[in-house]
Amino acid sequence: MPAIEPSQKTVVAETKSAERQGPPQFIPKLKGKKVIIRLTSGGQPVTGTIEGYNPYEILLLTTKGELLVFKQAIATIEETTK
Repeated sequence: MPAIEPSQKTVVAETKSAERQGPPQFIPKLKGKKVIIRLTSGGQPVTGTIEGYNPYEILLLTTKGELLVFKQAIATIEETTK
């Protein structure tokens, strides 16, 4: 087995840390912005401002108050310009 040079160790360490980060996230970019969320169950889309999120839920501030939406129930999220 060949020896790993110090420069190669750095590349290996960076690759492992990138693997732990997971896929790029877009919800942090939408925090504080107005969005339209369409649910997998159909019905009327939900419009509101993303106030917070965690790995499983998104908290929206709507005209009727706060609404907690489970991510698994979301079909699409669209940023609005209105």
